[in-house]
Amino acid sequence: MRATGIVRRIDDLGRVVVPKEIRRTLRIREGDPLEIFTDREGEIILKKYSPIGELGVFARQYADTLAQTTGYTVCITDRDQIIAAAGGAKKDIVGKAISKKLDEVIEGRTAISATKDEKRYVSLTEEDNEDFESQMITPIICEGDAIGSVAILCKDPRSKMGEVEQKLANSAAGFLGKQMES
Repeated sequence: MRATGIVRRIDDLGRVVVPKEIRRTLRIREGDPLEIFTDREGEIILKKYSPIGELGVFARQYADTLAQTTGYTVCITDRDQIIAAAGGAKKDIVGKAISKKLDEVIEGRTAISATKDEKRYVSLTEEDNEDFESQMITPIICEGDAIGSVAILCKDPRSKMGEVEQKLANSAAGFLGKQMES
């Protein structure tokens, strides 16, 4: 843990303001849930809470099954990082921060289908160096909140994402959203 040099006082309601610079760096937005931890040395630790992270094992299994069924790469994300990846994806992509463009797609709550040469194509991470030719990305909605996405990705330039991939991504996103509600 590193010190920031920033000191804040607790107000009469027990609140502490997290400085804007820290919120921006950690991509914490208004309304984001934070998990609170304490340790034996009396430290209070705030961690951004990921509802989809709670389904980590389940999300990995779902991604594996979807990747095996389609033959494509499948990634499941929350609003901050890639939670699960299966298929041709390298396992080191899991845990990487998602790109700002992907976060905008999730926030926009609209599914996109694109090929690499189209303007609306979205890199999953900022340093995305994968060679995916086409993609289908569907936001995961839980109780009205956009909480993540399901991405089906293809490296074959001859394959195009179509209605089947769209329905699979929609079904996966809908199912994961319902799992979060229960």
